[in-house]
Amino acid sequence: MKRLTFLFTFLFLSAIGFSQTSFHDFKVQDIEGAEFDLSQLKGKKVLVVNTASKCGLTPQYELLQKLYDEYGGDEFTIIGFPANNFNEQEPGSNDEIAEFCERNYGVTFPMMSKISVKGDDMHPLYQWLTQKEKNGVSDSEVGWNFQKYMIDAEGHLVDYAEPRTKPDDPKIVNWVKGDS
Repeated sequence: MKRLTFLFTFLFLSAIGFSQTSFHDFKVQDIEGAEFDLSQLKGKKVLVVNTASKCGLTPQYELLQKLYDEYGGDEFTIIGFPANNFNEQEPGSNDEIAEFCERNYGVTFPMMSKISVKGDDMHPLYQWLTQKEKNGVSDSEVGWNFQKYMIDAEGHLVDYAEPRTKPDDPKIVNWVKGDS
């Protein structure tokens, strides 16, 4: 009976789209085009940010780097996903984006290949981040560049912060430090 219940549960969850139940189930490409398995981040909190080089919010790179310098390591990391979804504010190639981030902001946190974070070509990771039926927590819409998603050490979505919420905002810092 237990096996039959498990089988029905598995089939039901598969049918309604629960094939990706954790952030750690995804594989993406880093900015150099190599596969990056998010399961390697198990045990770390992760701040996922969609970025752009030609946006009024681009100076947030500096604050993201400061956050990473202060807290990044075994228990926390930041991952940037360049996206060209908002007024074509990330038109460059992956190489151009990497050079821009390093030259202008000294970015050392992991940057991934450019993806789409909304629309018909939305990357599967962002589908998971923005759809409650997939992440089990909440629906959201990526409103602009530099929206931040907070993932716990077990790979579950915890919360998100709007684009204008700066990386040094208490909501984010307290979450990173474990105060909330």
